[in-house]
Amino acid sequence: MALDISVSSWSEVAQFPLLTTLTIVPLIAMIAVWYASSKKQAWIFAYFSAGINVLLSGYVLWLFDDTKQGIQLAEQFDLFGLHYRVGLDGVNVLFIPLTAILTLLALIYSSITRHAEDKCFISALLGYQVVLIGAFSALNVMQFWLWSAMELAPVIYLTLHAGTGQHRKKLVTLLVQYWGSGLLMTFIGFLVLGLGVDDNQASFDWLTLVQNNEHLHHHILIFVLLFYGFAVRMPLFPFHGWLPILAEHGTVASAAIFMVGLKLGIYAVIRFILPLVPLVAEHWANFVVALGLISIFYGALLALMQINIRRLLAFAVISHTGMLIIGIFSFDEHGLEGTILLSLTYGLATAGMLFCVGLIYERTRTAFIPRLGGLFDTNTPIGLLFLISALSTMVMPGTPGFDAAHLLLEGTIEQHGWWVAITILIGNVLATAFLLWTFQRLFIANCNRAIQPYGSLHHPVLSETVIVLVISLLLIGTGFDTTSLLDFIDKKAASISSSYPKLTHQP
Repeated sequence: MALDISVSSWSEVAQFPLLTTLTIVPLIAMIAVWYASSKKQAWIFAYFSAGINVLLSGYVLWLFDDTKQGIQLAEQFDLFGLHYRVGLDGVNVLFIPLTAILTLLALIYSSITRHAEDKCFISALLGYQVVLIGAFSALNVMQFWLWSAMELAPVIYLTLHAGTGQHRKKLVTLLVQYWGSGLLMTFIGFLVLGLGVDDNQASFDWLTLVQNNEHLHHHILIFVLLFYGFAVRMPLFPFHGWLPILAEHGTVASAAIFMVGLKLGIYAVIRFILPLVPLVAEHWANFVVALGLISIFYGALLALMQINIRRLLAFAVISHTGMLIIGIFSFDEHGLEGTILLSLTYGLATAGMLFCVGLIYERTRTAFIPRLGGLFDTNTPIGLLFLISALSTMVMPGTPGFDAAHLLLEGTIEQHGWWVAITILIGNVLATAFLLWTFQRLFIANCNRAIQPYGSLHHPVLSETVIVLVISLLLIGTGFDTTSLLDFIDKKAASISSSYPKLTHQP
């Protein structure tokens, strides 16, 4: 069933094309930082750009009309055969400010680490922001693919240039193998998609594809190719092998905004699979749900076995991904709302825990849990941030994950029954176990080694306090009032859900 989607242009409510501006500002700043004549000048460019984008993303939320369905703030132009299409709806509108905020926090974190004088590192972080905003706002499938392919550049550069592991080159080879296969599958899937609408003329415009999805050819092939590519990107079991190694050897600053980038896979399934091949998606739902359940328990059990906290958080992400993919394939309005909100919560909360890990590493030069302990007395703000972030991923009351998980479970019960929902809850109990146990070993248990003395020159209290306060206030503030966030999402979730014939509900 094709979706009837309304489109409103940016010129109806704004004085300038906001989404393009959000992409261009960090791009210009990236170039300016690269050619800056001094470290101070480079940081001025970086902070100014990141601050402007935070304000612009807030302006986007202010202009976004949550009572309307369809695409808003749309921009488009055609030049030399290239079709530039961007726009926002309930699926992607909240990822833009999240990306902007985490980029600013990643810069603040980098300013108190060994990368503070590295202009190339700062430029790469800004480039990462360009890629994420471009990908989240793209409404042309090939445009989205190009942004996704370009993401490899900052990830590889930051890993090789600023990673902490000894096997970074092997990691890059592994990353290229996984991402390369996923990108290849996605590219072929988009080609088949674009060529399947009209026998005479190809179209890669998302709106055109959605409105003509009944005329698409090779539905099953499209689903398999796209789902494979997006599953690598999430990552979902068994396409996850690259993430724990990247988390172990990569840089924390890039990993923090990378947590938002990981949600590109979840976002892509909602954007490019559900509206385009809904019947095939429903047909394969049980298979995908089975993968999701395996991911939940596989990630949780492997996390319990880790002694490196970065690998532990990576397996936590894999476990969370299983829960999110089940929510998507519930084909229910509440399930989709919960999935989108939970994706945002997981992205912010996991970034908060990664910042904590990074700050601990700056003090102790280790990420191995047995070598740590007793950090709460000397690092109370960091301990509180880790605890609040962990509780958010455990969907505790008072955090945005609480309402999000309830919506997700409601959709799961409606579509797949109580047994799947109970299984998810058991997996969440395991997640609670390994995160609380990690907090206890890091911050409460007796110290097993001499901690390096705190040096105010390298660890300014003000910068750390900003990171702790911003993430904590966002998690707690939105946790007590998730209605304002759900208002942005629910119209689009209802629109997508209404397009399904609900074949799987039939006995």
